[in-house]
Amino acid sequence: MTRGDRRDWMWAEALQMLAQAERMHQQVFRPQTAGRQRANWEPPVDVLETEREVLILAALPGVDVQKVEAVIENGTLILSGERTVPAEFRTAKIHRLELPQGRFERRIGLPPGHYGDVRRFEVNGCLAVTLAKAVARRQP
Repeated sequence: MTRGDRRDWMWAEALQMLAQAERMHQQVFRPQTAGRQRANWEPPVDVLETEREVLILAALPGVDVQKVEAVIENGTLILSGERTVPAEFRTAKIHRLELPQGRFERRIGLPPGHYGDVRRFEVNGCLAVTLAKAVARRQP
């Protein structure tokens, strides 16, 4: 292999890497389209069931639970909202940022059944959602 061939090969490799980096940049930093923003992350959840209810516990530190949307669609509980850096931290120098920021959405498949009363409350930095099991009516 001559010296010119190695330079050509290195140049071609560099161009391929730049093209790949550009594709990745476009995927990650894609501008949001009009309407609803796309979710950036999913909170971890625990799902527990008793005789009377299903309890979902979602780890959402720093999120106002009253601003979290909780809806049931086709047997799936959908939790969505947003976690933002508090205003007083926005001008701070960041040394480490491990808690996810931005829009979140979590889809949780529910055990088969019908659900009535839905309650939301905060427990130690987590969103707790209880779904009361609806009592099936017996046919006469």
